Amino acid sequence: MDLQHWLGRATHAIQDWADTFGPYRPHPSLQVDDDRFGAVFEEFTARLADNYPFFHPHYAGQMLKPPHPAAVVGHLTAMLINPNNHALDGGPATAAMEREAVARLATMFGYDTHLGHLTTSGTIANLEALFVARELHPGRGVAHSADAHYTHGRMCHVLGLTSHPVRTDDRGRMDLGALEDVLRTGEVGTVVLTTGTTGPGAVDPVHEVLPLAERHGVRVHVDAAYGGFFTLLAGAEGPEGLPPEPWRAISGADSIVVDPHKHGLQPYGCGAVLFRDPEVGRFYLHDSPYTYFTSTELHLGEISLECSRAGAAAAALWLTFQLLPPTPDGLGRVLAAGRRAALRWADLIEASDALELYQRPELDIVTYFPAVAPATLTGIDAASARVLADGMTGPDPVFVSTLRADRESFAARHPGIVADADGARILRSVLMKPESEDHVEHLHNRLERLAGCA
Repeated sequence: MDLQHWLGRATHAIQDWADTFGPYRPHPSLQVDDDRFGAVFEEFTARLADNYPFFHPHYAGQMLKPPHPAAVVGHLTAMLINPNNHALDGGPATAAMEREAVARLATMFGYDTHLGHLTTSGTIANLEALFVARELHPGRGVAHSADAHYTHGRMCHVLGLTSHPVRTDDRGRMDLGALEDVLRTGEVGTVVLTTGTTGPGAVDPVHEVLPLAERHGVRVHVDAAYGGFFTLLAGAEGPEGLPPEPWRAISGADSIVVDPHKHGLQPYGCGAVLFRDPEVGRFYLHDSPYTYFTSTELHLGEISLECSRAGAAAAALWLTFQLLPPTPDGLGRVLAAGRRAALRWADLIEASDALELYQRPELDIVTYFPAVAPATLTGIDAASARVLADGMTGPDPVFVSTLRADRESFAARHPGIVADADGARILRSVLMKPESEDHVEHLHNRLERLAGCA
């Protein structure tokens, strides 16, 4: 795609539409001449240079990458109208696009029926899921993996719920025995499962927890904010294929959260929440007589805790899905490249004398640490910090991140390391850009050299 061409087409298309309503005189209070704007724009772009190169495959730090050009064009085109998807009156076209895009997400997860909408973030989406859980099981708390996103503990506090962290196994997944101990107390009404933790990218065993939750009469919420789109690789042929059981089981969960602004190629501000039972919409029931007035259809704001939401986010997702749908042959090909890259790098690390693999990647996140002698947690922590800092400097920079692993987690995976501290930082690389597949060897060689110096 020629992004500049289509951005130009976007402005012309919206102007042609606007012209059908007749001319009017813009108010002079809004006028800014090009010379004045040019001076401020120069300062603006100079300040934007103070960023890491999220677009480049040598950036493998946080969960960041640019949106697809189709999403950029879709977002900007709709933004020129600036619809608000709170009510059909505020964005008829983009509200319809939101419904269609959300329906495709529901189909991707295997839901036959659903109620759902886009949100501004995965945090808000999880808040909505836990809000409904509280209404259905008042007075009962929420169990989640100890390695789940901190969102869940925080949202429990916001909602006045008790949070029950559950220990994880040696792969970072929720421990079933520990979960059953918690469920036997009768104090839990909802279990949160994570398919793709934000640390090592671990996938909780959804297929094993669902029958356990059913026996104890509790709801299951799947936080697939990061990993949800990997369901497109469930049972796929080739090295990128994932064990299908946990992914197929997601269709049995009561609610799901997924972030299109991660693997859905969208700009930030695009999360989503889905409920299997449309009847939970009753918990959102309210009236807004000054916004709900042109249609008897259900307004998106009537099934959302948020009010104003950018219709541009729905437009961007809808347009992207027309070109790269949430199917194995669409977005699945994008995720497959990152998954192959992670597996390839893990193989290289396992054969390295300078680096050690922390645990085998399940998705597209690789965790590892410098090999140090003597092998102690304090030595690993210091070496990881030096590699992180040194990697960002010099003529050939690479960008990774660190993850703190506690003493118990290290002992479960690497019992030979001397635990002379409560934990240690390890290195973490997120290979969510498909271009990473062509740069794994370069990243590995650069990190090996840095680890050797550390």
